[in-house]
Amino acid sequence: MQITNTILMIRPVAFRMNEQTAVNNYFQEDLNLKNHTINERAQKEFDDFVTVLRKNGVNVIVVDDKEENDTPDSIFPNNWVSFHASGTVAVYPMFAENRRKERREDIFDILEEAGFHINNIVDYTSAEEEGVFLEGTGSILKDRVNQKAYCALSERADEHLFIEFCEDFDCFPVIFTANQSVDGKRMPIYHTNVMMAMAETFAVICLDTIDDKKERKNVVAHLKKDNKEIIRITEEQMHHFAGNMLQVIGVDEKRFMVMSSAAYNTLEQEQLKAITKHCEIIHSSLDTIETCGGGSARCMMAEVFLPRA
Repeated sequence: MQITNTILMIRPVAFRMNEQTAVNNYFQEDLNLKNHTINERAQKEFDDFVTVLRKNGVNVIVVDDKEENDTPDSIFPNNWVSFHASGTVAVYPMFAENRRKERREDIFDILEEAGFHINNIVDYTSAEEEGVFLEGTGSILKDRVNQKAYCALSERADEHLFIEFCEDFDCFPVIFTANQSVDGKRMPIYHTNVMMAMAETFAVICLDTIDDKKERKNVVAHLKKDNKEIIRITEEQMHHFAGNMLQVIGVDEKRFMVMSSAAYNTLEQEQLKAITKHCEIIHSSLDTIETCGGGSARCMMAEVFLPRA
């Protein structure tokens, strides 16, 4: 299946702007607030978001972050781990050193206690020693049904390691570079999932970020071949996290596209109509998390495809 009804989310205890990720995450901005105030606001946004998801029948497994780890970005677990229908867990190499402490084996125990089965762990983290990174489903956008994986290359998404992942998980690699304008220069977008979202029957994508025409044409060709309706967003909308969405299964097998309120409010009526033709929309305010963390709704949800024990 392309989507799941179970997601893992990490409740923050030390959320703030991470200076180690800000060097190449151009979505991050500093708030003139004390760190404890920022964390309190992020916790409220997190709790409200979880409430909205559960109200719509999404199975959310919440794990508290550990204060002693001092991990400001733990709220984005999809970057360090992915859970697959084969029972395999993949663990990924992270660009920021302080994000590597987010990786916790006890989370695997929590999932097994919740009734899921893990039979194998594929660990790519030794690549960090070579300065090579691939940040989970931030870097990798999987079309599970059609056995393809899309990746926008950046400092956090190494081409060779991505190809190795595709070989390990039997996916065809669709590789490109996506850029954004920063102080008049075109700079690589740090994660694929801020400019593109893959759903069962459609894809939301900012094609304007793919400057190379051949690469853009190739991405479009793959999406069309797999019968995905292409819903285009602008760079401005992308900066309001309109590309950072995730489709999930809720109550009575109903499909929902999950996004932040900022993303929802930046979309035009025609774009909203195009999405709601396929599924309903869930949105929640994540303003503090988006501003300081440079990530949004999709980044906060690690999908659980593991088989039931």
